[in-house]
Amino acid sequence: MGLSSLGIFHTIIGVTAIVDAIISYIKYAKINLAVTSGKIYAYSTIITSLTALGISKHGGFDAGHVFSIFILILIGAAYFMFSRKPGNNRNRYVENFLLSFSFFLSWVPTINETFTRVPLGHPLAKGPTDSIIGQTLLVLLVLFIAGSVLQFFKQKKINKTLDL
Repeated sequence: MGLSSLGIFHTIIGVTAIVDAIISYIKYAKINLAVTSGKIYAYSTIITSLTALGISKHGGFDAGHVFSIFILILIGAAYFMFSRKPGNNRNRYVENFLLSFSFFLSWVPTINETFTRVPLGHPLAKGPTDSIIGQTLLVLLVLFIAGSVLQFFKQKKINKTLDL
């Protein structure tokens, strides 16, 4: 199944979001909205989620659309936490979690779509219930949980140094 023009645009912007999230994780151990990579992640994710609402592989509203709406809510809430009371370090815990959760949720439809399309002609998975998709998402869930715990402790350390 080929991609529409909207699908191609959606994919390019989505890859941009993933790359910038990874850059931000490497540099800051979180998606940092105060720097360019974090901002690009947020804006690219918003565009990707909005364009996803115009794409439907099977016609009509589906689970991918629900993920897009939820991701938009998470990004909006994280931005609210970021912009509200910059000195309130307790907000950073919630902000970090919301952004990381949005990144994790973005992988669910990404893995499903990629594995059911690539390689062309002989995709890795036949459908969303294929075990390779479930196993990959399980690995990503473990990474998300471990990363969230590490972010919590890093933020706690940052907060202690700011409270001194």
